[in-house]
Amino acid sequence: MTAMSAPRKLFVTTALPYANGNFHIGHIMEYIQADIWVRTQRMLGHEVNFVGADDTHGAPIMIAAEKAGKTPQQFVADIAAGRKPYLDGFHIAFDNWHSTDAPENHALAQQIYLDLKAAGLIETRVIEQFFDPEKNMFLPDRFIKGECPKCHAKDQYGDNCEVCGAVYAPTDLIEPFSALSGAKPVLKSSEHFFFKLSDPRCVAFLEEWTQDGRLQPEVANKVKEWFTVRTNPDGTQSEGLGDWDISRDAPYFGIEIPGAPGKYFYVWLDAPVGYLASLKNLLEKRGQSYEAYIADPALEQFHFIGKDIVTFHTLFWPAMLKFSGRKTPDSVFVHGFLTVNNGEKMSKSRGTGLDPLKYLSLGMNPEWLRYYLAAKLSARNEDIDFNRDDFMARVNADLIGKFVNIASRAAGFIHKRFGGQLGAVSADGDALLSHLQDAAPGVAELLAERDYGKALREIMLLADRVNEYVDQNKPWELAKQEGMEARLQDVCSACIEAFRLLTILLKPVLPALAAQVEGFVQAAPFTFDSARSLLGAGHRIQEYKHLMQRVDVKQLDALFEPPAAPEPEATVPGGEALAPTITIDDFAKIDLRIALIVNCEAVEGSTKLLRLTLDVGEGRHRNVFSGIASAYQPADLIGKHTVMVANLAPRKMKFGVSEGMVLAASHGDEKAQPGIYVLNPWPGATPGMRVR
Repeated sequence: MTAMSAPRKLFVTTALPYANGNFHIGHIMEYIQADIWVRTQRMLGHEVNFVGADDTHGAPIMIAAEKAGKTPQQFVADIAAGRKPYLDGFHIAFDNWHSTDAPENHALAQQIYLDLKAAGLIETRVIEQFFDPEKNMFLPDRFIKGECPKCHAKDQYGDNCEVCGAVYAPTDLIEPFSALSGAKPVLKSSEHFFFKLSDPRCVAFLEEWTQDGRLQPEVANKVKEWFTVRTNPDGTQSEGLGDWDISRDAPYFGIEIPGAPGKYFYVWLDAPVGYLASLKNLLEKRGQSYEAYIADPALEQFHFIGKDIVTFHTLFWPAMLKFSGRKTPDSVFVHGFLTVNNGEKMSKSRGTGLDPLKYLSLGMNPEWLRYYLAAKLSARNEDIDFNRDDFMARVNADLIGKFVNIASRAAGFIHKRFGGQLGAVSADGDALLSHLQDAAPGVAELLAERDYGKALREIMLLADRVNEYVDQNKPWELAKQEGMEARLQDVCSACIEAFRLLTILLKPVLPALAAQVEGFVQAAPFTFDSARSLLGAGHRIQEYKHLMQRVDVKQLDALFEPPAAPEPEATVPGGEALAPTITIDDFAKIDLRIALIVNCEAVEGSTKLLRLTLDVGEGRHRNVFSGIASAYQPADLIGKHTVMVANLAPRKMKFGVSEGMVLAASHGDEKAQPGIYVLNPWPGATPGMRVR
């Protein structure tokens, strides 16, 4: 049996989720796939360290944190705090969950960079980079969208195309626009750092590494295209490997590049280093040496990822590791996407979303989902579909009808008639059990090869054989016949032994149920070696308690029920609902004053703001910034009166301190009805008068 091979030393990871939101069902699918494989390897007697982490850096996190009124560190910490219910809920047993903003990742990423620099694979260049004139910042790749320069797919990101997989610079996009403001970005010069992936050393290494069998054939074939110069259907040429821009300019939430103030690593450089950082954190908590562990030539390194991030894991990551003097991955296992009900994309609003926490909150067994996804997964990079009717049929027919019912049909007789003691098994029972034992190594091998769907089909065929045996011997009829006590114990004992063998094979997929069965049959934790032997005559089992309920169609209806539509707001002039009611005392807290616009000028570096110098009758002038540049020329406002909030706390801005707020009106939907209108009092109002 495979379990008798020499123990292996395995380091296993899943892709790091970006820390700007909760887990979705795609994350859970990947984690279940990896968890099944890790549990399989452990049942085969191998040593595994299985780690994950949050991918915490980048401008999107920085922007989301700012909107939430939090520091980036607090923002990602809050996201991390919500991970446990998902992982525990679906029995996903990482040995460690860490963060790419941890000290280990800062140190490792900076050292890898320095090692690459020492190898002559880092260079600096002045490049033209997209800058959002409205947001006044350089745009991260993921905040620039446009048409793919290779396949011409619309609405693609600035670093790679999700349709054809091409990798390019944001400046290569056709008709680019800012995803933050919608503005057309402008080009500004900036010094950037590059990893020289086009270096002949890198190209030669990657051509061999990607084609030596460590990638699935369909993935290796796709990657192979990226090394060759070819003519595209539109007549343009695709070049071979290009150099990789690994730096970003401040402001940026990330890891600083050593010796380069104001420069940070692009998030995709430090994100995969998070695999090593999480491992290091785990080992050091155990008192083990990370350096000794990672240097062991027997160590095997495996990554489970989705097909949307193949580029980073099959080109950049192995090259970073190789040329910084580190071990490269032994395999990268790529899976496809999860769709719903015959290929439909997930959408909560259309009722085709599958929210993992909602699934659990409805009392749906997490092992139903583990089994169903496993039944769909193979070792290939293929999309799989969640079909609600198929889900209910597979769970109810396979798990309950074929598997669990074996125990329920036999255990009661053993407990009530024979004091929970198994008896000797006759020749026909022996033949059945020998068949299951002979099949066990092949099933274990399929699980180890990640061919879960085929493994589960084999297990259910074995369950069919067991149920045929039950139907042939009909223990419920034997129980009614005089003189058939020994045969009843014999048949029911064979059923319990068979149920245990099937449970051993299903344990990587159904770990919680397997733990219950271990308690029920009074056995040590199952390994695949456990299938070599039987419990034997005289072994006592516990009283049987029901192991799993059937799926209720009402649960599926509730799971896919679209969220309730919000109550329609009252239609009011201006396209915006009225604010909540306030009292006269609330209004009295706002000090509105007439102000004379003494001067007005444009703000350098901003396309939205004007700087107003206001006289509010205080014997001094106030400086106020107002986002009205799209509606007024500065000269048009000088000498006019307006209304301002005089008791607003001063606000420090990039361009100076703003000491109040000028009032202006606009429609609730500025795209449908553009325009900004500064309030202008009737003649006779003078600076300092209060608006009551």
